[in-house]
Amino acid sequence: MIFTKDHWESVEAPEIAVHRLADSAGVPFLLLNGLEPDRDWEAFTSAVLQLSAQLKVKMLVSFHGIPMGVPHTRPLGITGHATQAELIDGYQPLVDRLQVPGSATALIEFRTGEAGRAAVGFAVHVPHYLAHASYPAAAMTLLAAVERVTGLNLPSDALREAAELTDAEIARQVEGSDEVSEVVRSLEAQYDAFNADRQDLLGGQPENMPTADELGAQFERFLAEQQNGGDTADS
Repeated sequence: MIFTKDHWESVEAPEIAVHRLADSAGVPFLLLNGLEPDRDWEAFTSAVLQLSAQLKVKMLVSFHGIPMGVPHTRPLGITGHATQAELIDGYQPLVDRLQVPGSATALIEFRTGEAGRAAVGFAVHVPHYLAHASYPAAAMTLLAAVERVTGLNLPSDALREAAELTDAEIARQVEGSDEVSEVVRSLEAQYDAFNADRQDLLGGQPENMPTADELGAQFERFLAEQQNGGDTADS
């Protein structure tokens, strides 16, 4: 809402909208976006399923990021989940069973599966010290996963350029701080040990491994520089 001197001038109501788009080859697809509703999830989910059935949607695809104890210097992992196992062939689960806060998107996928329809979701593993910053590399990883499962050819040049600029800026910030460099090296050691031994990434941590709170504090200056400008690159 816009407030002017002594009165409310205008209001911009939140909206959840469906957009008809096309990929680089002209193949049409639908994009549902907007703020997650804060109530009536079942009614919202029912509306989404009814609308997608009327529009003859073959597959529902969702994607998001989750903070993980991984370094930005290694390939980003992805957790895949779906109503049909063949949709996520090649994606290895991190855990057998986990209770987490629900979301409207997760409920849509769950109800879609109950209806015997195809739905798939991807969660990219974002370094938790970058979880509150703009990180285009994570978006690039998700875009590739969406392309693989749907066969769409989605434009990515602008996103790739943004990712390169952001990665370069992160590297500059890390090189300028011995403390931060040590944190990243510790995460690299954990990541490499996990891949070498094929142990659960959520299991025991090496001795002296920094916690998420410690990492957040150590990267506070970096995030502040990104938000306040200075000589940092746009992302």
